Amino acid sequence: MPAHVTNVTDPLDRERAHLASSRAALRAMRADAESLDIKDVTANWVNAVILQRQIEERITALADLAHTPLFFGRLDYLHAPGAEQAEGAEGEQFYIGRRHVHDAVGDPMVIDWRAPVSQPFYRASKKEPMDVRLRRRFGYTGGELTAYEDEDLTDAAAGDRASRLLQSEIERPRVGPMRDIVATIQPEQDEIVRAGIGGTVCVQGAPGTGKTAVGLHRVAYLLYAHRERLARTGTLVIGPNRSFLHYIEQVLPALGELNVAQATVDDLVAHVEVRGTDSAAAARLKGDARMAEVLRRAVRAGVTMPVEPVIVARGSRRWRVPAYEIEEMVRELLARDIRYGAAREALPQRIAHAVLVRMEEAGEAPDDRVQDAVARNAAVKAAVKTIWPAVDPAKLVLRLLSDAEFLAEHADGVLEEDEQREVLWARPARGVKSAAWSAADAVLVDEAMDLVARTPSLGHVVLDEAQDLSPMQYRAVGRRCTTGSATILGDLAQGTTPWATASWEQALAHLGKPDAAVEELTQGFRVPREVIAYASRLLPAIAPGLAEATSVREAAGDFAVREVAAGELDAAVVAACREALGREGSIGLIAADDRIAVLGGLLVAAGLPYLAPGEESSAEARLTLVPASLAKGLEYDYVVLDEPAAVVAGEPDERTGLRRLYVALTRAVSGLTVLHAEPLPERLAASDTP
Repeated sequence: MPAHVTNVTDPLDRERAHLASSRAALRAMRADAESLDIKDVTANWVNAVILQRQIEERITALADLAHTPLFFGRLDYLHAPGAEQAEGAEGEQFYIGRRHVHDAVGDPMVIDWRAPVSQPFYRASKKEPMDVRLRRRFGYTGGELTAYEDEDLTDAAAGDRASRLLQSEIERPRVGPMRDIVATIQPEQDEIVRAGIGGTVCVQGAPGTGKTAVGLHRVAYLLYAHRERLARTGTLVIGPNRSFLHYIEQVLPALGELNVAQATVDDLVAHVEVRGTDSAAAARLKGDARMAEVLRRAVRAGVTMPVEPVIVARGSRRWRVPAYEIEEMVRELLARDIRYGAAREALPQRIAHAVLVRMEEAGEAPDDRVQDAVARNAAVKAAVKTIWPAVDPAKLVLRLLSDAEFLAEHADGVLEEDEQREVLWARPARGVKSAAWSAADAVLVDEAMDLVARTPSLGHVVLDEAQDLSPMQYRAVGRRCTTGSATILGDLAQGTTPWATASWEQALAHLGKPDAAVEELTQGFRVPREVIAYASRLLPAIAPGLAEATSVREAAGDFAVREVAAGELDAAVVAACREALGREGSIGLIAADDRIAVLGGLLVAAGLPYLAPGEESSAEARLTLVPASLAKGLEYDYVVLDEPAAVVAGEPDERTGLRRLYVALTRAVSGLTVLHAEPLPERLAASDTP
């Protein structure tokens, strides 16, 4: 125990004293950062601005959040980690928290959860104690330390006993945005979090297994372990929609990481204004990986072989490069299959080099400056413009989708004739100048842009809800991490798009990471036991062969399925919401998209204020009205599910509808009430339904 609290005898009081001392030390660290004077240490104003921004970020990261525990655990080692220990000497003691805190002389008071010395907090067991004598967990109420629980790892005969504080933390009500899970990370989760940066990891996780939290904590860990590298190359978290990103946006800042960008796939490919929509068939085809070959052909379609020589005038002399020689250059560049734009930039240099060879043969001694000048010569530039014309990716895709002959020329042998007709834009209505770009079209433009010029690569990308991406969207994400690594998160059973991936092997191949390790999480920490068992009845129909999740939660959860008369459904839904509001925590009313407007009017009439997905709940508004299409990735303490049959019917086919229903059923943390007037889907209508 640190010297400044040894005079306190009660164990809980000692821990509270250490917490108070640690908070004081954190305030001192922040005060030191605020007092830094940089006016005499920077060479110029640019360095001053950069350094000042770094200081401001440091100050923000050192904020003491009153309701966020500064540390949540303690490790008492048998020996000093990484050092020889004299016989009979006591091992060291470390407090594990969200960030590192040190005292005035630099001694650690709290160790960052990502540090190697903290790893046994998540991995140690009585079977493998990892040199830990005692693991202590702390319980908090409103930011105040109120309890602790010890686990003696030296007594292997006693067996592992479930932690009551750990169970309590897992089952604590959810209010507001998603929170971090640093206090409850399980061994199988920690293995994924601490996996090396060199490889890509794909996490198949059933609902409630914490895959999203694992992905976010993995980013935080990698930033800790490889900060300089990722500061140069960047990190990115990709989510399915803005509501989801808003829901998770506070997790990384709570862990002290402020510079991780967040985006949707649509954000990544926002090169054109999206105002149109595709039919499911057209969107599926435009997302098909075969479109990459069609685009590759179309991009190169403008390259033509020269028919005339290039004559370069320099001073009184003329230098001639024959057409056949330039054709050899063009064919060699095409065979190398490099980016269109890079090849176009290389061609004038190749022609200029041929001119320099002729100069040297004539006894001249040209240098690189002469070659650059020849490459910029008007005759060379004119020849390159004709042979290898510039390509505007958006205009190219526009032509491909609106010109049947152009599409047929480049889709020959790739797309069938009926498929070509499906992807072509319909003729604009009278008075409309042109058809509108769709989300799938924007992905095609992004592909074309990469064919012309390489997309910059980031150091690490996290892709959540990955099962819903099309092959072309996977390619778009993969372009952002060609030289970096990725963490792919998803659940095949929750794929609700017409182009949802059939297997992770296919998805990873499209992403460009075929060698990624696939890890499966099946232990559920969020969804109550009875709820996940009920939802899992759908698995044989929506994801045959996928392992069923098992809940580690001791509480079964409040769960009820109620059939009501057709004319009483609306009133029953309002009553169920009112009942749920009498409990602690957040409430989600999930319904088919076309029921949202009706239910919103009913809630207003009943005097029940509600939020839209992504809006932060408060004491005055804890009820969120959630369209089924936006429920994925969100969680609520209590869920009221309106008319499952309508959720299924809202999708283009039954399998997709059942997957959408599976998502809706698994959003509950503490309780689920299913209300229906229409018959339930067959697999949910068993006689043992509550």
